[in-house]
Amino acid sequence: MKIGMIGLGDMGKLYARTFSKAGLSVSGCDLPDRKASLVSELSPLGIVVLDDAKEVSNTCDFIFYAVEAEKILEVVAFAAEATKPGAIVTGMTSVKTPEVVAFEKYLPADSQILITHSLHGPGFETKGQKLIVAPHRISKENYQKALEILAVLESEIIELEDFHQHDQIMADTQAVTHMGFESMGTAWKNAGTYPWESGAYVSGIDNVKILTTLRIFGYKAHIYAGLAILNPYAANQIAAYAQSESELFKMMIQEDEVNFRERVYKARDFVFHGQHNLILFDDEIMKEFSVGNNIALAKPNSHLSLLAMVDAWYQLKINPYDNMMCQTPPFKLRLGIVEYLFKNDDLLEETIQTALFDKSIRGDDLEFHTAVREWASIIKYQDMEGYKTHFKEAKDFFEPLLEKGRTQSALLINRLTQ
Repeated sequence: MKIGMIGLGDMGKLYARTFSKAGLSVSGCDLPDRKASLVSELSPLGIVVLDDAKEVSNTCDFIFYAVEAEKILEVVAFAAEATKPGAIVTGMTSVKTPEVVAFEKYLPADSQILITHSLHGPGFETKGQKLIVAPHRISKENYQKALEILAVLESEIIELEDFHQHDQIMADTQAVTHMGFESMGTAWKNAGTYPWESGAYVSGIDNVKILTTLRIFGYKAHIYAGLAILNPYAANQIAAYAQSESELFKMMIQEDEVNFRERVYKARDFVFHGQHNLILFDDEIMKEFSVGNNIALAKPNSHLSLLAMVDAWYQLKINPYDNMMCQTPPFKLRLGIVEYLFKNDDLLEETIQTALFDKSIRGDDLEFHTAVREWASIIKYQDMEGYKTHFKEAKDFFEPLLEKGRTQSALLINRLTQ
């Protein structure tokens, strides 16, 4: 079976190299001005670089659309009519609703449509990573054939029922996760100081916050924009997170201890009561991964971002542990530090006291509150360009440490998950 990659960006090249290394015939294409450099890079690996997506579609048996989510309709419209009869077609975007719409609209009736999504970035090899697979318009025979081909990636294959289930889970594990860390990054950028220069961000939990934020801003804005804006299930969850954060913040500035405690405890009991599938992060490991060296300035933190996350899960009646089967590294890090906070009675009490009565952290909380509102509004109004601009502003602020953040976060993930 001949593999075709429409799009030879970072993920497209990763898949092309992996399939070719496994002995499969692989062809691919990208934008015309990239062909010469791709031929030079990939030809020695046995990968044939073709002129355009129509040529790939016409000659390949298993076709991967490795293009941006916002471009999927345009690219499929261009190439679909040339699709080889009976070919298996899938996409590599992280949100499947627009992908399915494009496939159903333009692909020939005999095309076999499969849902796939790798839950990792191009910085990781496919072996041992999670790969979501779900049937859409495909025979049982071709579905099994596709699974056999995908097995050469050596990923952990997770089979879902359909693309709706995929997008619902991704709204929580990706869209809201990324928006929370992006809000932290924007808040720190607006405050004009790196978080590791402050004594409020030197604990193990905060090391995870900082490294995950750096990790996210180390990648490309269009990936996160597509996840948040094009996923029809994301808007409701992001709005709920923004609402939870706003209501908790109002109680904090009013020092409304009775209602604040009641709300935090209700959320805690809903998410963690009777939970046996705990992640159990090691605080000593988290402390090892400090970006700065200001441990002597350590002071309590309100952890508003984490309190809001648990409250939002409670308000939406979502059990985040149910989504662990489709976890991404940032989601596991987020759930792990939330769990660490809420399962530690002393730390949770310190956090509540700080949130309600410590004025020294209030300025940071205000910056975070404002940033959450900014991101939620951009996503609500489906402002793709605004999302990218907002992302770039924070990315530029952290630029000197993004590479270190990516490296250190990968090490942290490996240490915490061993």
